[in-house]
Amino acid sequence: MSLQRIAYGRTDVGRRRSSNEDAFLVDDELGLYVVADGMGGHSSGEVASAAAIEVLHGMVQCERDALSAVALLPRDSGARSGSMPLAMQKGLRALESAVQAATYMVFGLSEANPEQRGMGTTLSALLLRGEFALTAQVGDSRVYLVRDGQTSQITEDHTLIAWQLKKGLITPEEARVSRQKNVITRAVGSRDYVQVDTGLVAIQSGDAFMLCSDGLHGYVADEEIAALLHFPPHESTEKLIQLANQRGGRDNITSVAVRLR
Repeated sequence: MSLQRIAYGRTDVGRRRSSNEDAFLVDDELGLYVVADGMGGHSSGEVASAAAIEVLHGMVQCERDALSAVALLPRDSGARSGSMPLAMQKGLRALESAVQAATYMVFGLSEANPEQRGMGTTLSALLLRGEFALTAQVGDSRVYLVRDGQTSQITEDHTLIAWQLKKGLITPEEARVSRQKNVITRAVGSRDYVQVDTGLVAIQSGDAFMLCSDGLHGYVADEEIAALLHFPPHESTEKLIQLANQRGGRDNITSVAVRLR
């Protein structure tokens, strides 16, 4: 079964920044959705996020055969045996390899140009195939799933704060007021290799996904995401960006909403 996808994405400079270093991709035909939040001096962040998405997009297109095999798997694949079918493993490896290619490209560009040295980007990717959603994650942009009115963050932030919380070194209350909120522990392009988190979720009709940069998720609560993703993707994206701007808009704001039916 192949669910119909309706998606929309937009990026906004916000209220405090003079340039926009975020980038996004919406490719309904391929089923690929990406958000990247660049970092670096001058225009380096803008270069990093755009280059990473371009390379990722091209690599996923080249891996159509490996990824298409996932679409042939039944929704309960691996549920009984507890093992992941080979087609799923290959699909996740293909997505991870695409992120690694983006990492190598951004790193190469930064090494070739002294003014762009040290640039990098976050990268959150969602790939829909058959009855499954595959994710790849580096950095602190996010992918959310809204199902039956409940919001779940299905990617993990690669930040110092998230690591401290996971290890029990700080409390959620301390995390909210920490001055280290923006310290990222992984980025695409800061080195020639990066550890990529990949994930797999079985999907169903009525599911909605949102990919976003930290300029959005830093301003909205889970229950607000669920409420706003109830609207069509175009409307929900506009409302979410408007809300982030109303609450400060201190960073670039990017949102991609995807609804399945």
